[in-house]
Amino acid sequence: MDRLRAFEMFCAVVGRGGFARAADALDTSPANVTRYIAELEAHLGTRLLNRTSRRLSLTEAGEALYERARAIVDDVAEAEAAATASAEGARGRLRINAPLVFGIRHLAPLWPRFMALHPEVELDIALSDRVVDIVEEGYDLGIRISRAGSQAYVARKLATSRNVLCAAPAYLARHGAPQTPADLVDHACVIYGYAPEPDVWTLLDADGAETRVRVGTRLRTNSGDTARLVALAGEAITWQPGFLIGEDLRAGTLVQLLPGWRLPDIDILALYASRRHLSAKVRLMVNFLSEAFKGVPPWERD
Repeated sequence: MDRLRAFEMFCAVVGRGGFARAADALDTSPANVTRYIAELEAHLGTRLLNRTSRRLSLTEAGEALYERARAIVDDVAEAEAAATASAEGARGRLRINAPLVFGIRHLAPLWPRFMALHPEVELDIALSDRVVDIVEEGYDLGIRISRAGSQAYVARKLATSRNVLCAAPAYLARHGAPQTPADLVDHACVIYGYAPEPDVWTLLDADGAETRVRVGTRLRTNSGDTARLVALAGEAITWQPGFLIGEDLRAGTLVQLLPGWRLPDIDILALYASRRHLSAKVRLMVNFLSEAFKGVPPWERD
């Protein structure tokens, strides 16, 4: 039995949801697919698939094998693509983890263009604001928003986003605007729960000198969109990245506070494991994103 071909057949059956569709995708007959799956199950001594007239599902053994078999099939495809040194030869699944809001607003519009350019690459996008270990959780690439970069992974900067202290005109009409960072103690503030010190805000003056202030907390959240909406409603002051509130600032629905002071910028980074060979599909994606965000980033454009 050709085990690599058997793995390819098995992955196609699972991915396509049936023997006939797998046969069409692999340009073979359903009988041939059935034979390979039967031989693979006999070789392993266990059933991999539960079959009924209406439904096909993985057994526990099948679930355990699928992810590993899929990785093997993808790695072989990548090795073939690398041997041809052809960008058009890149293929297989590309698993990407990215922050929720940034992923929806600024990455999702890019995926159709990448898909059109590289039809043999299957995108698997997971959005989450929690800190993910991309190696442990099986991702090929991570998009991170960070001030400090990363010591665990190779990091390529895609863009920079300024952070902006802001409030709605309605809030300022009722409570006035802070004149110094210390005034923030007496204001209602929305704080971001995933920040290292959520209720301690750091501001820089024109010379770069740092001031840290413990702000008055009205609401704590791990969602930038929640903080933005509370600020837009005129209930609190917040700081948010330009990629989230750029349009609000241009429209005047949020107003930048404390002229002469600024928050530290943050970088948009592409992270991948330094201990692994950089595959053609990861290289293509990193270069694609770098080109998309080159120059003035989209959230700063008028």
